[in-house]
Amino acid sequence: MARYIGAVCRMCRRAGEKLYFKGDRCFTEKCGVERRKYPPGQHGQGRSKLSDYGIQLMEKQKVRKPYGLMEVQFRKYFHEAERRKGITGETLLQLLECRLDNVVYRMGFSANRRQARQLIRHGHFLVNGSRVNVPSYIIKENDVVEVKESSREIPSVQESLEKAGHRGLPAWLETDAANFKGKVLHVPSREEIQLPVQEQLIVELYSK
Repeated sequence: MARYIGAVCRMCRRAGEKLYFKGDRCFTEKCGVERRKYPPGQHGQGRSKLSDYGIQLMEKQKVRKPYGLMEVQFRKYFHEAERRKGITGETLLQLLECRLDNVVYRMGFSANRRQARQLIRHGHFLVNGSRVNVPSYIIKENDVVEVKESSREIPSVQESLEKAGHRGLPAWLETDAANFKGKVLHVPSREEIQLPVQEQLIVELYSK
């Protein structure tokens, strides 16, 4: 199955809450969820309740799609979380939050994760002084992420930094906008992960 390239606001409306696909736009009155608070489609306003399986599937989609992952990729993250010590659901979210593309977005260097992936693939970011062009690279505690010096004039990066203030910076990260760099203070706890999802339902889904 190919990567989804349709209208992303439809996915937020189907989930019934903001998943922040469009970054800064999601904080304005132009947000699709704010304008039409019902599921997409001709019969969106008259849909029946979801089954237990449907609810579990929806929770998985609410995690998988914002991070831009295919089903096979997501399942690999789940199995890795299952293998590690700790609560599987929380570990899964921690692994996804520590992806380089997500960290770049959270630090305010990009408007959304899709833009972050593109910038990373084009080699505009350094991790601990070394260029990394793999969006799925897992960031660790005390890692320093910065925009390459020759890439700091990119308009989209500067614009994102200017607008990042209202988005808020997670407590597990710190950003030095003036020097186009940021640091990972620690691996995020569940309370610090800004994602409205019941991860236990995902564990139940894959445990069947």
